[in-house]
Amino acid sequence: MIDLHMHSYYSDDGEFQPEELVQKCKEKGIRYMAIADHNCVRAVEKGRKAAQKEGIHFISGIEIDCTFQGVNLHVLGYGIDERDAAFQKIEDNISEQSSEASVKMLEGTRKLGFDVSEKDMEALTETMFWKNRWTGEMFAEVLLNKPEYKEHELLLPYRPGGDRSSNPYVNFYWDYYSQDKPCHVGIKFPSMEEVITQIHESGGKAVLAHPGVNLKDHMELWKEIAVSGIDGVEAFSSYHSPEDAMFFSHEAGKYELFVTCGSDYHGKTKSSICIGQHGCSHPEDEILPQLESIVK
Repeated sequence: MIDLHMHSYYSDDGEFQPEELVQKCKEKGIRYMAIADHNCVRAVEKGRKAAQKEGIHFISGIEIDCTFQGVNLHVLGYGIDERDAAFQKIEDNISEQSSEASVKMLEGTRKLGFDVSEKDMEALTETMFWKNRWTGEMFAEVLLNKPEYKEHELLLPYRPGGDRSSNPYVNFYWDYYSQDKPCHVGIKFPSMEEVITQIHESGGKAVLAHPGVNLKDHMELWKEIAVSGIDGVEAFSSYHSPEDAMFFSHEAGKYELFVTCGSDYHGKTKSSICIGQHGCSHPEDEILPQLESIVK
């Protein structure tokens, strides 16, 4: 009955309005929810008001991009004061860089051999909040829907039956636009330490998001991160295997961190993920006492 990680259309890869997410949570029987948009708190007030009407406990949240020893990570901030000016500065900084990076990503996509234009991308983002920010998932959506690329060799793994077809858009992003991949464009993110400090100064708690993904090839960093000042770890995630979840749950106990669970629901961008899908094996009455500091 808990899902503390979902994205609204205020994330550049999210689909639904905050109010729509609340309704989806109601339909799923979710009693505790948080909208944690990328580097943005615009959904918090709207989500809270809608959740109150439906009797759902709403926790303010944000997911902030940051780096630790050169590795890109995501830190979730829960129980934050969304009115804190620090979050507007984070949004402005990332938004400006993302707009510039989008143009370079377009160039990188063309270098892969695809004929994709600014008009193609603008048509896709016409109804989105961030109209001049394009993600790897968006490039995937455009390319996979171009009839002339129906049999393109690079796209076949992402089509039905392909080995990357479970979440085709996000998998295309991971394969071509993420850190160290051919279409990746670097953005200067704040350090993890800075982000943790900002979250704490706003009255919130800092949680490492889906570590099984971001630390997959960098597990040697986990012990340092665990004692860096974070308060919790998202042990239960759509991306985690039962073994991942067990490992991070055990590590949370060892380092006195609390455990959270989140689906990372986005809508069409991650089509195989639904609200409440995080595989949490702990009963609610075990999880909630740990979250007492953020469930206000």
